[in-house]
Amino acid sequence: MADGTAPEVEGAAAQAARIEAGRVLFAQPCTFLRGVVDLAGLPASGLPEVAFSGRSNVGKSSLVNALTGRNTLARTSNTPGRTQEINLFALGPDGRPRLMLADLPGHGFARAPKAKVDAWTRLVNAYLKGRPPLRRVLLLVDARHGLKSVDRTVMGLLDGAAVNYQVVLTKADKLGIKAVAEQQAATVAALREHVAAHPQVLVTSAQTGAGIPELRAALAEIAQPPAP
Repeated sequence: MADGTAPEVEGAAAQAARIEAGRVLFAQPCTFLRGVVDLAGLPASGLPEVAFSGRSNVGKSSLVNALTGRNTLARTSNTPGRTQEINLFALGPDGRPRLMLADLPGHGFARAPKAKVDAWTRLVNAYLKGRPPLRRVLLLVDARHGLKSVDRTVMGLLDGAAVNYQVVLTKADKLGIKAVAEQQAATVAALREHVAAHPQVLVTSAQTGAGIPELRAALAEIAQPPAP
């Protein structure tokens, strides 16, 4: 480098700055706004929006809680289908939020009547295809199982709608290091066929906090800049 700084040192410094920006963002207040059961209930918003999508019981609400450092912000359950509406959260100071978070009902199997599951699946699909403020979908995938057919269906929908999405492997604490690395590599390879997919696959655990700083950093790059 012209100033004598080694590239690896400069890269480490840039990554540290990204991690710090993510920490600062998610240290801000995070407020539950509303739960909606139809698109008409979604608020008009000038904020960039990030949605948490994935199969039922993949850990969406747990990841929202881990990111925000609030154990009860989003309701969690071991019963698939607990989240049955789109839950919206504003991240940032009162009156000056920087990012909207959307916790979506899960795709696939749920312990709920079929008619209700079908209704929230239609709601989620319509939201993913037609929400103007949506900047990125985090497609959560259980690291133990990898991509399933329902995940690939959602990926195809997002490809067709030109909505950027990033796969986040969850529950990595349930696997060994080697198995996690193999699952990550296999997922990266599968995503090369999908035009709207972010190339980086993040590995996380809501239980241990692994990967949470890196995910916060990625979302901080999407958030509205802080007010001067």
